Amino acid sequence: MYLAYFDENKYTDDNPYFIAGGILLNDENISELENTLSQIQYNFFGTRILSKDTEMHGKDIFHGKGNCKRRSLKDRVQLFQDIASFLIDNKVPLRLVCIDVEAHRAKYKYPELEYHLGLMLILERFCDYLDHVNDIGIVFGDYEKDEIAKSVLDFSQFKIRGKTPMYFGRPLGRLVDTIYFTHSHHSRFLQVADMIVFLAGRYENITSEPTKWHDKKIKEVWDSIKKGNYYIQHWP
Repeated sequence: MYLAYFDENKYTDDNPYFIAGGILLNDENISELENTLSQIQYNFFGTRILSKDTEMHGKDIFHGKGNCKRRSLKDRVQLFQDIASFLIDNKVPLRLVCIDVEAHRAKYKYPELEYHLGLMLILERFCDYLDHVNDIGIVFGDYEKDEIAKSVLDFSQFKIRGKTPMYFGRPLGRLVDTIYFTHSHHSRFLQVADMIVFLAGRYENITSEPTKWHDKKIKEVWDSIKKGNYYIQHWP
């Protein structure tokens, strides 16, 4: 069985893309993977305790905010590099969906809400991978109070219908039970999903290369991640 963890970033006036994405982890080596992330967390925060004070949150790491305030650029860049090494060394599958919100709304007279569409598409991409490895999976998401009930209902309806409601919709039978939600500071794997979505949101659709030192280095981290077991679907 695979455990799939996903997160998303919200569409705003400053960010024209809605991105959902995450990782799939084989439960056979899940303890080893968690131990590695625990060591990465310890190297940066000096503790293995899971709390908001030790959460690896992509935006705060990049900008030196929150629990990363007053941490050096070198340390923050190293944390991104360590997470990239974790993903690459363990050949962790990454799947993402990038929705150009304005283009999506312009294409359809009655466009799907971005969160609904993003959830549907990322579940499809998880199932594509599970088809490839001929296995089943269970899905975990970051706790979003306003979205949980609808997400669980949507997932249930997708499964009852037999497939997602797109023209080329696909079945989700590889995903068992329901979607489980928890706060990201309680799960290192959700924190990795958060960092991936942050990097995709910052670098996937840029039109010019970054100029600041730490921005360049972290862009290099993203480029290295994309050379691994990585796939992103652009919509529409």
